[in-house]
Amino acid sequence: ASVTMFVSPQPVEATDDAFWDQFWADTATSVQDVFALVPAAEIRAVREESPSNLATLCYKAVEKLVQGAESGCHTEKERLIVLNCCRLLTRILPYIFEDPDWRGFFWSTVPGAGRGGGDEDDENARPLAESLLLAVADLLFCPDFTVQSHRRSTVDSAEDIHSIDSCEYIWEAGVGFAHSPQPNYIHDLNRTELLKLLLTCFSEAMYLPPSSDSSNTNPWVQFFCSTENRHALPLFTSLLNVVCAYDPVGYGIPYNHLLFSDYREPLVEEAAQVLIVTLDYDSSTSSSPTVDGTTTGTAMDDVDPPGPDNLFVNYLSRIHREEDFQFILKGVARLLSNPLVQTYLPNSAKKIQFHQELLVLFWKLCDFNKKFLFFVLKSSDVLDILVPILYFLNDARADQSRVGLMHIGVFILLLLSGERNFGVRLNKPYSVRVPMDIPVFTGTHADLLIIVFHKIITSGHQRLQPLFDCLLTIVVNVSPYLKSLSMVAANKLLHLLEAFSTTWFLFSAVQNHHLVFFLLEVFNNIIQYQFDGNSNLVYAVIRKRNVFHQLANLPTDSQSIQKGLQRKKKTPEPISRTNSQDGVSMEGSRPAAPAEPGTLKTSLVATPGIDKLTEKSQVSEDGTMRSLEPESSQPPSEGNLPSAVSDGEPWSGEAPHPRRDRRRLSSASSSGQWTPTPDWVMSWKSKLPLQTIMRLLQVLVPQVEKICIDKGLTDESEILKFLQHGTLVGLLPVPHPILIRKYQANSGTAMWFRTYMWGVIYLRNVDPPIWYDTDVKLFEIQRV
Repeated sequence: ASVTMFVSPQPVEATDDAFWDQFWADTATSVQDVFALVPAAEIRAVREESPSNLATLCYKAVEKLVQGAESGCHTEKERLIVLNCCRLLTRILPYIFEDPDWRGFFWSTVPGAGRGGGDEDDENARPLAESLLLAVADLLFCPDFTVQSHRRSTVDSAEDIHSIDSCEYIWEAGVGFAHSPQPNYIHDLNRTELLKLLLTCFSEAMYLPPSSDSSNTNPWVQFFCSTENRHALPLFTSLLNVVCAYDPVGYGIPYNHLLFSDYREPLVEEAAQVLIVTLDYDSSTSSSPTVDGTTTGTAMDDVDPPGPDNLFVNYLSRIHREEDFQFILKGVARLLSNPLVQTYLPNSAKKIQFHQELLVLFWKLCDFNKKFLFFVLKSSDVLDILVPILYFLNDARADQSRVGLMHIGVFILLLLSGERNFGVRLNKPYSVRVPMDIPVFTGTHADLLIIVFHKIITSGHQRLQPLFDCLLTIVVNVSPYLKSLSMVAANKLLHLLEAFSTTWFLFSAVQNHHLVFFLLEVFNNIIQYQFDGNSNLVYAVIRKRNVFHQLANLPTDSQSIQKGLQRKKKTPEPISRTNSQDGVSMEGSRPAAPAEPGTLKTSLVATPGIDKLTEKSQVSEDGTMRSLEPESSQPPSEGNLPSAVSDGEPWSGEAPHPRRDRRRLSSASSSGQWTPTPDWVMSWKSKLPLQTIMRLLQVLVPQVEKICIDKGLTDESEILKFLQHGTLVGLLPVPHPILIRKYQANSGTAMWFRTYMWGVIYLRNVDPPIWYDTDVKLFEIQRV
């Protein structure tokens, strides 16, 4: 079916049945065929030169899908026509979206286009987009086409597609459905093609520039997830269950995936992508109920609050049965861990590629369903999510094309770290030996987290610097609960403090000193709340005591500030990696590799600063949290920030150009924007929380030195033994209240998630390349 004939100025008549029958009967056997037969240049030519023919083509393709949905697609011929219409629309829609003049076309009705002789009122006609979406929804539950027929014999009259209850035809057992239908690869292939078309319909969002205006809802998603779609519930359930029930390893036979083509995986990928797009909903603007079902409104209405209009978000937020949560969590953890599965036979196990979509889905689950979040943290199952995330973060740290993956991993950990249970769970010993390019250590999951974060900060690429605040906030949030850090992790924390408290680093950007505040808060939390058991950290603090003394005596005169900045020019490396005693990496691990030159990546909007991302809560004695007044939510003393920086920009003193590749300024003053002054240094130096550590050093250093002199000790183990039995009860200042910085939803992160999600979908759909070379506006496509 070539589109060339539509380019002619000759109008193609919608009523010319002979022509259309011939046109649809020309068989293409796959979506790849259609992409090859219908080149981009031809579609654009029809759009520019024969717009009425393009309109007719779209109208006729939708009409065929509607007819297929009406009739139930009983014959092979009908099914083929439906699939070809599906493929053709998948091919053409991006070219409709890229042209602003055409964007409204599908939302208009087609007047007098020969509907049954055109007697009906045009008033009642649905917009083309609605007809298309409803037809696709019907076709996704079409017996013998996309679902198993329940009829016993063929003699029976075929099931009427309008009378069937699609809830009985859910695609897979799991949430709210106990029966697992027989796998049928033809049905899987047909579902995949229909979901591809659905995703293409939703992709209009890619052709609009990023805007912070959250009222910008996607009309396609809005209609599809509304009560107009009678299949919304079974479809939501089918998508969720198909994803969470998928087991890529199958029966565990090595090389199994090379022998049998897996028809499920493409369906699972497509389902995951459609699911996260339908859940693209800005929860920070909804004044209706909060996700755990408590209203933010008055306490008077005792009825259940209405919930969001988007039914998919609504259903997701209302899942509550423990066995459903268990099924979802186990499924997501199984799939996230899949790339880590190590076998002794290279390439013998199938590796999935859709971990980024899974991370977005997990984020949505935790963000929209607080009961799910609490369930995840209730047992150590949360560690089955944590370890893969740390693996991905560590693996992607040197790769510029995976900066989005780094962000979503860190956001999820930030969200989890706002809950006390997460910190408590981290004390579980780490015994799984996933080969990672980090030093070998014996310890807990908390050690693993700190060691990976240290690796990201000291050997990641430059674009990760805006994440340092987030990484350290996570460590601060969990620190009051960490019972015993290993020597390796304790040394890593002190190495970070050493690196961040050099004068050139502190003086070279307006917010750099925050990192020192975060680290001091970590040490204070551990010393005040977990002193017993943390002799390794106390020993490391004593060994590196000069770092704390240097901070307390930080010079504040202009001459010293200038001298500190001069030193920066000599040492361009962002953080020295010497004296970090990295030692041997784990066996079987590969170093984190940068992106291959030429790798495609999509640009991301800037993320809000940590003060916008989080709100402070104070933990009371009984463990409950109360949120603090926003006035205190400023990070420690900013001085007067230039508004560009304080307004949710990353902390590294950059100019606010979210779309451009930002480089860290060697010193903010070189841009004429900001210069460190003695007053500015004094304003925050006076607030450095050093009292607890100084008191600890004052008490313990003389005792440790005395032991060394008395016993001639140079052996660490004797000193550690002494520290283990020591106590500082009554000697330290009164413990400060524990402060937790909890993630809070805001429109800035909602926009970030939208650009990230569509960027992932754009880059992952290469066969066929649905959006490639069209004029997308939501992000830029860049080469590394």
